[in-house]
Amino acid sequence: MVSIKTVAVLGGSGNLGPAIVRELVSAGFDVTGITREESTNSTLKFPETLAVKKVDYTSFDSLKSAFDGQDAVVSVVATLAVPGQKTAIDAAVAAGVKRFIPSEFGINTRKLEGKTIGKILASKIGIVDYLDEKGRENPSFTWTGLSTGLFFDWGLAVGSLGITVKEKTANIVDSGNEKFQTSNLHQIGRAVASILKHPDETANKYLAASSFNPSQNELVGVVEELIGSKLTVNHLKSEDLVKAGEEKLAQGDFRAFGDFLKAHNHADGAGNDVKEDDGDNLNSLIGLPYEDLKGSVRDWLKQTGAI
Repeated sequence: MVSIKTVAVLGGSGNLGPAIVRELVSAGFDVTGITREESTNSTLKFPETLAVKKVDYTSFDSLKSAFDGQDAVVSVVATLAVPGQKTAIDAAVAAGVKRFIPSEFGINTRKLEGKTIGKILASKIGIVDYLDEKGRENPSFTWTGLSTGLFFDWGLAVGSLGITVKEKTANIVDSGNEKFQTSNLHQIGRAVASILKHPDETANKYLAASSFNPSQNELVGVVEELIGSKLTVNHLKSEDLVKAGEEKLAQGDFRAFGDFLKAHNHADGAGNDVKEDDGDNLNSLIGLPYEDLKGSVRDWLKQTGAI
C-alpha cells in the first residue's frame, strides 16, 4: 500500500497554485514549493512558512535534486510551460517520486479527439500520454490526471463565466440548459489532496472532479434570486463562437481559445458535465464532497458589494 507524505508543488505562484498548497498543508502533507531560479520573493504567493526551492526548470539535474525525498510532485505550471513538464517527469522518475500530477485542472483533455480545441491543448494531451508511457515502464512510478472544469470563483470574478453584476447582464450560449463541470479553486486543492490521500484508488487514472455541475440558466437564476432583480440576457450561438474561433486561429490569434471554450462547455448537447455514476468521477470514487452553488455565488456577490 502506497503512502504519500512529502509533496513538491511545481510552479505554484499563479492563480491556482496557492489554493493547492493551502489544501495540501491543511491535509497534513509536508509541502515544498518549487519555483524558477529567476523568480523573486515579490512574485511568489507561497506562504512564508513554506520551504521553497529555486530550480532551473529546463535542467534535469536541478529538478532531480529538488525532487529527491519527495513522494509526489504536483505541477501547476502555466500553459506555455506545459511541454517542459517532460523534463520534470524524467527527473521525478529518476528521483524515485511515487506520484506525478500534471498541470491539467481544466477541461477533460482525454475527450477532445477530433475537436479544434484539442489542437490548442495538444501539449497537455501529449504530457498525459508521456506519463502513461513512463508509468508502464516503471510500475513504482504512478500518475493521476485531473480535470476540474471551469474555475468557478475565479471565473465569476474576472467575468469569464459570462455574468456581469454591475451591468446586470449575462451571456448565454444556445439554450443555456447544458450542464457544465466547474470547481472553486479551493475545491481543486481539496481534490489534489484527496488524490494523494487515496494513492492506490487513484493511481494511473485520469479523473474528473467538480464543485457542482450547473447549467448557465441555473447560475443566472441563483444570481437573480440573490440580488433580487433580473439580468439582461444576451444569447450567443455555439456555432457562431466556433466560427469566430476558427477565424482568429487562422490569423494566429490564440484568443480563439476563449470562443472554443465557451462552445465546448455550453453548446446544447456538449455533455461535459460530470455525472454521479461516471467511472472517472473523483467525487464519487473517494467521497470528495460537492459544494453549494448558492453559497459560492453568495460569497462572490458579497465580495463585489452586490448584496
